[in-house]
Amino acid sequence: MAQEREITTTITATTTVKLPAAAPKSYAELNPRLKPTEFFGPVGGFVLTFVTPIVAYGLFYGCNEVTGCSVPPTRNFLQWIGDWPSSAGALWEWKAAGVYLAWYMWTVLCWNILPGEWIEGTLLRDGTRKKYKMNGNGLWTLILTLGITAGVIAQPGGIAALAWLNDHFVPLVSASIAMCTFQAMFVYVYSFFSGELLAYQGNSGNFFYDFWMGRPLNPTFPGFPTFDIKTFNEVRPGIIGWVMLNIGFACAQYERLGRVTNSMWLVVLFQGWYSIDCLLVESSILQQMDITTDGFGFMLSFGDLTWVPFSYTVQARYLVFAPNDLSLVACGLIVALEVLGQYIFRVANNEKSEFRSGRNPKNLKFMETKRGTKLLTSGWWGLSRHPNYFGDWIMAWAWCLPTGFSTPIPYFYVIYFAILLAHRQMRDDEACKEKYGKDWETYCKKVPYKIIPYVY
Repeated sequence: MAQEREITTTITATTTVKLPAAAPKSYAELNPRLKPTEFFGPVGGFVLTFVTPIVAYGLFYGCNEVTGCSVPPTRNFLQWIGDWPSSAGALWEWKAAGVYLAWYMWTVLCWNILPGEWIEGTLLRDGTRKKYKMNGNGLWTLILTLGITAGVIAQPGGIAALAWLNDHFVPLVSASIAMCTFQAMFVYVYSFFSGELLAYQGNSGNFFYDFWMGRPLNPTFPGFPTFDIKTFNEVRPGIIGWVMLNIGFACAQYERLGRVTNSMWLVVLFQGWYSIDCLLVESSILQQMDITTDGFGFMLSFGDLTWVPFSYTVQARYLVFAPNDLSLVACGLIVALEVLGQYIFRVANNEKSEFRSGRNPKNLKFMETKRGTKLLTSGWWGLSRHPNYFGDWIMAWAWCLPTGFSTPIPYFYVIYFAILLAHRQMRDDEACKEKYGKDWETYCKKVPYKIIPYVY
Protein backbone atom coordinates (compact mmCIF):
# COMPACT_ATOMS: atom_id res chain seq x y z
CA MET A 1 0.00 0.00 0.00
CA ALA A 2 1.35 3.43 -0.90
CA GLN A 3 2.69 5.43 2.01
CA GLU A 4 0.30 8.22 3.04
CA ARG A 5 1.47 11.79 2.65
CA GLU A 6 0.17 14.52 4.92
CA ILE A 7 -1.43 17.76 3.78
CA THR A 8 -1.69 20.75 6.12
CA THR A 9 -4.93 22.69 5.78
CA THR A 10 -5.35 26.06 7.47
CA ILE A 11 -8.66 26.36 9.35
CA THR A 12 -8.13 29.67 11.13
CA ALA A 13 -5.25 32.01 11.62
CA THR A 14 -4.09 30.04 14.67
CA THR A 15 -5.37 26.49 14.18
CA THR A 16 -4.29 23.85 11.67
CA VAL A 17 -5.30 20.27 11.20
CA LYS A 18 -3.46 17.52 9.33
CA LEU A 19 -5.45 15.39 6.91
CA PRO A 20 -4.17 12.26 5.17
CA ALA A 21 -3.87 12.65 1.43
CA ALA A 22 -6.11 10.50 -0.72
CA ALA A 23 -4.43 7.38 -2.02
CA PRO A 24 -3.30 7.74 -5.64
CA LYS A 25 -5.76 6.35 -8.12
CA SER A 26 -4.83 3.32 -10.16
CA TYR A 27 -4.58 3.40 -13.96
CA ALA A 28 -7.97 1.68 -14.24
CA GLU A 29 -9.57 4.21 -11.88
CA LEU A 30 -8.11 7.14 -13.83
CA ASN A 31 -9.20 5.67 -17.15
CA PRO A 32 -12.63 4.05 -16.73
CA ARG A 33 -14.39 2.40 -19.64
CA LEU A 34 -17.37 4.44 -20.80
CA LYS A 35 -20.18 3.62 -23.18
CA PRO A 36 -19.64 4.98 -26.72
CA THR A 37 -22.36 7.61 -26.97
CA GLU A 38 -20.95 10.51 -29.02
CA PHE A 39 -21.61 10.72 -32.78
CA PHE A 40 -24.12 7.82 -32.64
CA GLY A 41 -21.56 5.45 -31.16
CA PRO A 42 -19.31 2.96 -33.03
CA VAL A 43 -21.41 3.08 -36.21
CA GLY A 44 -21.09 6.87 -36.34
CA GLY A 45 -17.34 6.69 -35.71
CA PHE A 46 -16.91 4.13 -38.50
CA VAL A 47 -19.00 6.10 -41.01
CA LEU A 48 -17.42 9.48 -40.23
CA THR A 49 -13.89 8.10 -40.55
CA PHE A 50 -14.61 7.22 -44.18
CA VAL A 51 -17.10 9.95 -45.11
CA THR A 52 -15.12 13.00 -43.99
CA PRO A 53 -12.23 12.44 -46.45
CA ILE A 54 -14.77 11.90 -49.25
CA VAL A 55 -16.34 15.27 -48.41
CA ALA A 56 -12.90 16.92 -48.50
CA TYR A 57 -12.31 15.54 -51.99
CA GLY A 58 -15.90 16.26 -53.00
CA LEU A 59 -15.52 19.97 -52.30
CA PHE A 60 -12.87 20.03 -55.00
CA TYR A 61 -14.37 17.65 -57.55
CA GLY A 62 -17.81 19.18 -57.06
CA CYS A 63 -16.56 22.70 -57.68
CA ASN A 64 -13.63 23.40 -59.99
CA GLU A 65 -12.89 25.03 -63.32
CA VAL A 66 -13.25 21.78 -65.31
CA THR A 67 -16.45 20.31 -63.90
CA GLY A 68 -18.08 23.57 -62.81
CA CYS A 69 -19.98 24.07 -59.56
CA SER A 70 -23.46 22.89 -60.47
CA VAL A 71 -26.06 22.20 -57.78
CA PRO A 72 -27.45 19.60 -57.96
CA PRO A 73 -24.40 17.86 -59.47
CA THR A 74 -24.65 16.78 -63.10
CA ARG A 75 -22.34 13.78 -62.66
CA ASN A 76 -21.41 11.28 -59.98
CA PHE A 77 -18.23 11.36 -57.92
CA LEU A 78 -16.27 8.95 -60.14
CA GLN A 79 -17.17 10.97 -63.25
CA TRP A 80 -15.95 14.11 -61.50
CA ILE A 81 -12.59 12.45 -60.86
CA GLY A 82 -12.42 11.16 -64.43
CA ASP A 83 -13.16 14.61 -65.85
CA TRP A 84 -10.28 16.26 -64.04
CA PRO A 85 -6.96 16.21 -65.95
CA SER A 86 -4.54 13.89 -64.14
CA SER A 87 -1.61 16.13 -65.01
CA ALA A 88 -3.06 18.90 -62.83
CA GLY A 89 -4.80 16.97 -60.09
CA ALA A 90 -3.77 13.34 -59.66
CA LEU A 91 -5.05 11.81 -56.45
CA TRP A 92 -1.48 11.08 -55.32
CA GLU A 93 1.87 12.59 -56.25
CA TRP A 94 5.07 11.83 -54.41
CA LYS A 95 6.33 15.37 -54.95
CA ALA A 96 3.19 16.78 -53.31
CA ALA A 97 3.61 14.28 -50.46
CA GLY A 98 7.20 15.46 -50.03
CA VAL A 99 6.12 19.09 -50.03
CA TYR A 100 3.48 18.42 -47.40
CA LEU A 101 5.88 16.45 -45.20
CA ALA A 102 8.47 19.23 -45.53
CA TRP A 103 5.81 21.75 -44.53
CA TYR A 104 4.84 19.77 -41.44
CA MET A 105 8.47 19.31 -40.39
CA TRP A 106 9.10 23.03 -40.96
CA THR A 107 6.41 23.91 -38.42
CA VAL A 108 7.88 21.37 -35.97
CA LEU A 109 11.35 22.91 -36.44
CA CYS A 110 9.94 26.38 -35.80
CA TRP A 111 8.23 25.11 -32.65
CA ASN A 112 11.59 23.82 -31.47
CA ILE A 113 13.89 26.73 -32.27
CA LEU A 114 11.74 29.86 -32.11
CA PRO A 115 11.02 31.60 -28.79
CA GLY A 116 7.78 31.04 -26.94
CA GLU A 117 6.34 31.06 -23.45
CA TRP A 118 5.61 27.78 -21.67
CA ILE A 119 2.00 27.89 -20.45
CA GLU A 120 0.39 25.58 -17.90
CA GLY A 121 -2.78 23.85 -18.99
CA THR A 122 -5.80 22.95 -16.90
CA LEU A 123 -5.55 20.55 -13.97
CA LEU A 124 -5.84 16.97 -15.21
CA ARG A 125 -7.71 14.30 -13.29
CA ASP A 126 -4.43 12.62 -12.31
CA GLY A 127 -3.49 15.80 -10.43
CA THR A 128 -0.91 17.06 -12.93
CA ARG A 129 -0.72 19.98 -15.34
CA LYS A 130 0.96 19.86 -18.71
CA LYS A 131 3.03 22.73 -20.05
CA TYR A 132 2.77 23.90 -23.65
CA LYS A 133 5.16 26.05 -25.67
CA MET A 134 2.79 28.67 -26.97
CA ASN A 135 2.47 32.43 -26.60
CA GLY A 136 4.61 34.01 -29.30
CA ASN A 137 5.93 30.78 -30.77
CA GLY A 138 3.11 30.24 -33.26
CA LEU A 139 3.07 33.91 -34.25
CA TRP A 140 6.82 33.90 -34.85
CA THR A 141 6.37 30.80 -37.02
CA LEU A 142 3.80 32.62 -39.14
CA ILE A 143 5.90 35.80 -39.38
CA LEU A 144 9.01 33.89 -40.43
CA THR A 145 7.01 31.86 -42.96
CA LEU A 146 5.40 34.96 -44.45
CA GLY A 147 8.79 36.68 -44.65
CA ILE A 148 10.26 33.78 -46.61
CA THR A 149 7.13 33.67 -48.80
CA ALA A 150 7.42 37.38 -49.59
CA GLY A 151 11.03 36.82 -50.60
CA VAL A 152 10.04 33.97 -52.91
CA ILE A 153 7.25 36.00 -54.55
CA ALA A 154 9.67 38.86 -55.19
CA GLN A 155 11.94 36.59 -57.22
CA PRO A 156 11.39 35.83 -60.93
CA GLY A 157 9.07 32.84 -61.13
CA GLY A 158 8.10 33.24 -57.48
CA ILE A 159 4.41 33.79 -58.16
CA ALA A 160 4.29 30.64 -60.28
CA ALA A 161 6.02 28.73 -57.47
CA LEU A 162 3.23 29.65 -55.06
CA ALA A 163 0.53 29.05 -57.69
CA TRP A 164 1.79 25.45 -57.75
CA LEU A 165 -0.30 24.92 -54.60
CA ASN A 166 -3.47 25.58 -56.60
CA ASP A 167 -2.43 23.28 -59.47
CA HIS A 168 -1.64 20.37 -57.11
CA PHE A 169 -4.42 20.86 -54.59
CA VAL A 170 -5.81 17.30 -54.69
CA PRO A 171 -2.51 15.43 -54.12
CA LEU A 172 -1.80 17.83 -51.25
CA VAL A 173 -5.17 16.87 -49.75
CA SER A 174 -4.19 13.20 -50.14
CA ALA A 175 -0.86 13.81 -48.43
CA SER A 176 -2.56 15.51 -45.49
CA ILE A 177 -5.01 12.60 -45.15
CA ALA A 178 -2.09 10.16 -45.16
CA MET A 179 -0.41 12.17 -42.40
CA CYS A 180 -3.50 12.45 -40.20
CA THR A 181 -4.28 8.73 -40.63
CA PHE A 182 -0.73 7.79 -39.66
CA GLN A 183 -0.82 10.02 -36.58
CA ALA A 184 -4.25 8.80 -35.45
CA MET A 185 -3.20 5.15 -35.84
CA PHE A 186 0.17 5.68 -34.14
CA VAL A 187 -1.22 7.38 -31.03
CA TYR A 188 -4.02 4.81 -30.80
CA VAL A 189 -1.60 1.86 -30.78
CA TYR A 190 0.99 3.61 -28.59
CA SER A 191 -1.64 4.47 -25.95
CA PHE A 192 -1.84 0.75 -25.05
CA PHE A 193 1.84 0.74 -24.04
CA SER A 194 2.58 4.28 -22.84
CA GLY A 195 0.47 4.29 -19.68
CA GLU A 196 -0.69 7.81 -20.56
CA LEU A 197 -3.93 9.45 -19.48
CA LEU A 198 -6.83 8.54 -21.75
CA ALA A 199 -9.81 10.59 -22.88
CA TYR A 200 -13.06 9.57 -21.21
CA GLN A 201 -14.99 9.30 -24.46
CA GLY A 202 -12.18 7.56 -26.31
CA ASN A 203 -11.85 4.59 -23.98
CA SER A 204 -14.85 2.47 -24.88
CA GLY A 205 -13.03 -0.66 -26.05
CA ASN A 206 -14.50 -0.39 -29.56
CA PHE A 207 -11.79 0.22 -32.17
CA PHE A 208 -13.84 2.25 -34.66
CA TYR A 209 -15.26 4.53 -31.99
CA ASP A 210 -11.98 5.01 -30.10
CA PHE A 211 -10.00 5.54 -33.31
CA TRP A 212 -12.43 8.32 -34.33
CA MET A 213 -12.81 9.97 -30.90
CA GLY A 214 -9.18 9.57 -29.87
CA ARG A 215 -7.98 7.25 -27.10
CA PRO A 216 -5.06 9.31 -25.64
CA LEU A 217 -5.82 12.70 -24.12
CA ASN A 218 -2.39 14.32 -24.56
CA PRO A 219 -0.29 12.08 -26.83
CA THR A 220 3.41 12.61 -27.37
CA PHE A 221 6.04 10.84 -29.47
CA PRO A 222 8.42 8.51 -27.60
CA GLY A 223 11.44 10.46 -26.41
CA PHE A 224 9.75 13.86 -26.85
CA PRO A 225 7.60 14.33 -23.71
CA THR A 226 7.20 18.10 -24.13
CA PHE A 227 5.86 17.91 -27.68
CA ASP A 228 2.10 17.56 -27.32
CA ILE A 229 0.86 16.34 -30.71
CA LYS A 230 -2.77 17.38 -30.24
CA THR A 231 -2.12 20.94 -29.12
CA PHE A 232 0.58 21.47 -31.75
CA ASN A 233 -1.69 20.31 -34.58
CA GLU A 234 -4.54 22.47 -33.31
CA VAL A 235 -2.79 25.77 -34.07
CA ARG A 236 0.27 25.24 -36.26
CA PRO A 237 0.44 23.23 -39.52
CA GLY A 238 -3.26 23.59 -40.37
CA ILE A 239 -3.91 27.18 -39.32
CA ILE A 240 -0.73 28.54 -40.90
CA GLY A 241 -1.13 26.20 -43.87
CA TRP A 242 -4.57 27.74 -44.46
CA VAL A 243 -2.87 31.14 -44.89
CA MET A 244 -0.28 29.71 -47.25
CA LEU A 245 -2.88 28.02 -49.46
CA ASN A 246 -4.84 31.26 -49.74
CA ILE A 247 -1.69 33.08 -50.81
CA GLY A 248 -1.14 30.36 -53.41
CA PHE A 249 -4.67 30.90 -54.75
CA ALA A 250 -4.12 34.67 -54.94
CA CYS A 251 -0.92 34.02 -56.92
CA ALA A 252 -2.80 31.65 -59.24
CA GLN A 253 -5.41 34.34 -59.89
CA TYR A 254 -2.67 36.88 -60.58
CA GLU A 255 -1.09 34.53 -63.12
CA ARG A 256 -4.39 34.32 -64.99
CA LEU A 257 -5.63 37.92 -64.72
CA GLY A 258 -2.49 39.93 -64.18
CA ARG A 259 -4.08 41.29 -60.99
CA VAL A 260 -5.78 40.18 -57.78
CA THR A 261 -9.49 41.06 -57.50
CA ASN A 262 -10.85 42.95 -54.50
CA SER A 263 -12.97 39.91 -53.59
CA MET A 264 -9.85 37.75 -53.37
CA TRP A 265 -8.12 40.39 -51.26
CA LEU A 266 -11.05 40.41 -48.81
CA VAL A 267 -11.03 36.63 -48.41
CA VAL A 268 -7.24 36.42 -48.02
CA LEU A 269 -7.10 39.32 -45.53
CA PHE A 270 -10.15 38.26 -43.48
CA GLN A 271 -9.03 34.67 -43.11
CA GLY A 272 -5.41 35.73 -42.65
CA TRP A 273 -6.37 38.01 -39.79
CA TYR A 274 -8.43 35.22 -38.23
CA SER A 275 -5.33 33.02 -38.22
CA ILE A 276 -3.17 35.81 -36.78
CA ASP A 277 -5.76 36.48 -34.07
CA CYS A 278 -5.78 32.77 -33.21
CA LEU A 279 -2.00 32.79 -32.80
CA LEU A 280 -2.02 36.05 -30.81
CA VAL A 281 -4.17 34.41 -28.13
CA GLU A 282 -2.87 30.90 -28.71
CA SER A 283 -3.04 29.81 -25.07
CA SER A 284 -6.81 30.40 -25.00
CA ILE A 285 -7.29 27.01 -26.69
CA LEU A 286 -6.14 25.35 -23.47
CA GLN A 287 -9.64 26.05 -22.08
CA GLN A 288 -11.45 24.60 -25.09
CA MET A 289 -13.13 21.20 -25.20
CA ASP A 290 -10.74 19.99 -27.91
CA ILE A 291 -7.85 20.23 -25.44
CA THR A 292 -9.46 19.63 -22.04
CA THR A 293 -11.83 16.79 -22.94
CA ASP A 294 -11.45 15.28 -26.41
CA GLY A 295 -8.84 12.66 -27.15
CA PHE A 296 -6.56 12.83 -30.15
CA GLY A 297 -7.84 10.49 -32.83
CA PHE A 298 -8.90 10.69 -36.45
CA MET A 299 -11.57 13.31 -35.65
CA LEU A 300 -9.03 15.89 -34.48
CA SER A 301 -6.09 14.84 -36.66
CA PHE A 302 -8.25 15.05 -39.79
CA GLY A 303 -9.89 18.26 -38.61
CA ASP A 304 -6.57 19.98 -37.90
CA LEU A 305 -4.46 18.75 -40.81
CA THR A 306 -6.99 18.32 -43.64
CA TRP A 307 -10.34 19.92 -42.90
CA VAL A 308 -9.18 23.36 -41.74
CA PRO A 309 -6.61 24.16 -44.44
CA PHE A 310 -8.26 22.40 -47.39
CA SER A 311 -11.98 23.04 -46.84
CA TYR A 312 -11.79 26.51 -45.29
CA THR A 313 -10.01 27.70 -48.44
CA VAL A 314 -12.91 26.88 -50.76
CA GLN A 315 -13.76 30.59 -51.27
CA ALA A 316 -10.24 31.62 -52.33
CA ARG A 317 -9.91 28.53 -54.54
CA TYR A 318 -13.25 29.30 -56.20
CA LEU A 319 -12.20 32.89 -56.96
CA VAL A 320 -9.17 31.62 -58.92
CA PHE A 321 -11.37 30.33 -61.74
CA ALA A 322 -14.47 32.48 -61.05
CA PRO A 323 -13.06 35.97 -60.31
CA ASN A 324 -15.54 38.46 -58.91
CA ASP A 325 -15.11 42.25 -58.91
CA LEU A 326 -17.13 43.85 -56.13
CA SER A 327 -18.47 47.39 -56.03
CA LEU A 328 -17.19 49.77 -53.37
CA VAL A 329 -20.56 49.59 -51.60
CA ALA A 330 -20.46 45.78 -51.53
CA CYS A 331 -16.89 45.85 -50.21
CA GLY A 332 -17.90 48.32 -47.49
CA LEU A 333 -20.86 46.22 -46.36
CA ILE A 334 -18.81 43.01 -46.27
CA VAL A 335 -16.03 44.73 -44.31
CA ALA A 336 -18.62 46.06 -41.85
CA LEU A 337 -19.98 42.54 -41.37
CA GLU A 338 -16.48 41.20 -40.73
CA VAL A 339 -15.77 43.96 -38.19
CA LEU A 340 -19.05 43.25 -36.39
CA GLY A 341 -18.27 39.55 -36.15
CA GLN A 342 -14.73 40.24 -34.97
CA TYR A 343 -16.01 42.69 -32.35
CA ILE A 344 -18.52 40.26 -30.86
CA PHE A 345 -16.06 37.37 -30.99
CA ARG A 346 -13.20 39.27 -29.38
CA VAL A 347 -15.18 41.23 -26.75
CA ALA A 348 -17.05 38.10 -25.63
CA ASN A 349 -13.84 36.10 -25.32
CA ASN A 350 -12.15 38.95 -23.44
CA GLU A 351 -15.04 39.11 -20.97
CA LYS A 352 -14.71 35.39 -20.29
CA SER A 353 -10.91 35.47 -20.09
CA GLU A 354 -10.86 38.41 -17.65
CA PHE A 355 -13.52 36.84 -15.47
CA ARG A 356 -11.71 33.51 -15.31
CA SER A 357 -8.51 35.27 -14.28
CA GLY A 358 -10.29 36.83 -11.29
CA ARG A 359 -10.84 40.27 -12.79
CA ASN A 360 -14.19 41.86 -13.57
CA PRO A 361 -13.54 45.38 -14.95
CA LYS A 362 -17.07 45.69 -16.37
CA ASN A 363 -18.70 44.62 -13.07
CA LEU A 364 -20.57 41.88 -14.88
CA LYS A 365 -23.24 39.96 -12.98
CA PHE A 366 -22.73 36.30 -12.18
CA MET A 367 -24.24 33.44 -10.21
CA GLU A 368 -22.46 31.25 -7.68
CA THR A 369 -22.61 27.45 -8.02
CA LYS A 370 -22.37 24.76 -5.37
CA ARG A 371 -19.04 23.77 -6.90
CA GLY A 372 -17.69 27.15 -5.84
CA THR A 373 -17.35 28.41 -9.39
CA LYS A 374 -19.13 31.37 -10.96
CA LEU A 375 -21.12 31.69 -14.19
CA LEU A 376 -21.50 35.00 -16.02
CA THR A 377 -25.08 36.21 -16.48
CA SER A 378 -24.57 39.66 -18.01
CA GLY A 379 -22.55 41.31 -20.76
CA TRP A 380 -22.35 39.26 -23.92
CA TRP A 381 -22.56 36.12 -21.79
CA GLY A 382 -25.92 37.27 -20.51
CA LEU A 383 -27.28 37.53 -24.05
CA SER A 384 -26.41 33.94 -24.95
CA ARG A 385 -24.41 31.01 -23.56
CA HIS A 386 -21.99 31.07 -26.51
CA PRO A 387 -21.82 34.63 -27.89
CA ASN A 388 -18.33 33.97 -29.27
CA TYR A 389 -19.89 31.35 -31.55
CA PHE A 390 -22.32 33.99 -32.78
CA GLY A 391 -19.48 36.35 -33.70
CA ASP A 392 -17.60 33.51 -35.35
CA TRP A 393 -20.61 32.68 -37.54
CA ILE A 394 -21.07 36.31 -38.62
CA MET A 395 -17.44 36.32 -39.79
CA ALA A 396 -18.14 33.15 -41.78
CA TRP A 397 -20.70 35.09 -43.85
CA ALA A 398 -18.16 37.84 -44.54
CA TRP A 399 -15.75 35.21 -45.88
CA CYS A 400 -18.30 33.72 -48.26
CA LEU A 401 -20.13 36.79 -49.60
CA PRO A 402 -17.17 37.98 -51.75
CA THR A 403 -17.70 34.92 -53.99
CA GLY A 404 -21.06 36.24 -55.21
CA PHE A 405 -24.20 34.19 -55.77
CA SER A 406 -23.54 32.09 -58.88
CA THR A 407 -23.33 28.86 -56.87
CA PRO A 408 -24.01 27.92 -53.23
CA ILE A 409 -20.94 25.69 -52.94
CA PRO A 410 -18.60 28.43 -51.60
CA TYR A 411 -21.24 28.93 -48.88
CA PHE A 412 -20.67 25.37 -47.70
CA TYR A 413 -18.53 26.80 -44.89
CA VAL A 414 -21.41 28.86 -43.45
CA ILE A 415 -23.73 25.85 -43.41
CA TYR A 416 -21.12 23.45 -42.05
CA PHE A 417 -19.99 25.94 -39.42
CA ALA A 418 -23.55 26.46 -38.17
CA ILE A 419 -23.92 22.68 -37.72
CA LEU A 420 -20.51 22.45 -36.04
CA LEU A 421 -21.22 25.28 -33.60
CA ALA A 422 -24.67 23.92 -32.74
CA HIS A 423 -23.15 20.47 -32.11
CA ARG A 424 -20.41 21.92 -29.93
CA GLN A 425 -22.98 23.92 -28.00
CA MET A 426 -25.00 20.76 -27.32
CA ARG A 427 -21.90 18.83 -26.21
CA ASP A 428 -20.83 21.71 -23.99
CA ASP A 429 -24.28 22.11 -22.45
CA GLU A 430 -24.46 18.38 -21.74
CA ALA A 431 -21.06 18.48 -20.03
CA CYS A 432 -22.06 21.53 -17.98
CA LYS A 433 -25.35 19.90 -16.98
CA GLU A 434 -23.42 16.94 -15.61
CA LYS A 435 -20.88 19.24 -13.95
CA TYR A 436 -23.22 21.77 -12.31
CA GLY A 437 -26.45 19.80 -11.86
CA LYS A 438 -29.38 21.93 -10.67
CA ASP A 439 -27.25 25.07 -10.88
CA TRP A 440 -27.05 24.61 -14.64
CA GLU A 441 -30.83 24.52 -14.89
CA THR A 442 -30.99 27.78 -12.95
CA TYR A 443 -28.34 29.30 -15.20
CA CYS A 444 -30.22 28.28 -18.35
CA LYS A 445 -33.30 30.11 -17.07
CA LYS A 446 -31.21 33.24 -16.57
CA VAL A 447 -29.52 32.87 -19.98
CA PRO A 448 -32.07 31.03 -22.19
CA TYR A 449 -30.50 31.65 -25.61
CA LYS A 450 -27.82 29.21 -26.72
CA ILE A 451 -25.90 31.04 -29.47
CA ILE A 452 -27.86 33.79 -31.27
CA PRO A 453 -29.45 36.28 -28.83
CA TYR A 454 -33.27 36.31 -28.97
CA VAL A 455 -33.27 33.69 -31.77
CA TYR A 456 -31.57 30.44 -30.69
